[in-house]
Amino acid sequence: MREPVWIGGPARRGPDLEELLGQVARGDQGAFGPVYDALAGPVLGLVRSVLRDPAQSEEVAQEVLVEVWRTAARFRPERGSATNWVLTLAHRRAIDRVRSAQAAADREHRAALLDHTPAFDEVTEQVENRLEREQVRRCLRTLTELQRQSVTLAYYKGLTYREVAGLLTVPLGTVKTRLRDGLIRLRDCLGVSV
Repeated sequence: MREPVWIGGPARRGPDLEELLGQVARGDQGAFGPVYDALAGPVLGLVRSVLRDPAQSEEVAQEVLVEVWRTAARFRPERGSATNWVLTLAHRRAIDRVRSAQAAADREHRAALLDHTPAFDEVTEQVENRLEREQVRRCLRTLTELQRQSVTLAYYKGLTYREVAGLLTVPLGTVKTRLRDGLIRLRDCLGVSV
């Protein structure tokens, strides 16, 4: 078995990440540089694998490393390695960002649906119009056949009195009388006051 050859001399072992995090927890700013150098790449890689967006990944990775600086005292070496602790923080923060983005998209979707939902007044108006049409139909059934035909042709088809008289083959005066009588009966049936 061959021994490793180190270019530039033998490898020097510095303090490990657990020791460095302990120093960071005590406020040693100089200890944070090696922690950052060792973990920035893996944190960014993990976050990018969750978020896929490079800009958001960089932002979340920065937030995680700031959190490591602020909360280094929470690290417990007996629970796992420093790398695992930091990567767990990174994964949680990335998942939180995904959930936050999804919640925002869901809110926007619900708001868009509300914009397309008819206003209460429109629904009320549609119901009232439907009820009024049904009441008019019911009242039209109370008219005589000639009255109903005259009203329908004049007011729903838009024909003149003379055209109604010609179509029904009755004198113009009869059509006018039937229309007047029919409209009076409709007014009374619908409860319209003059």
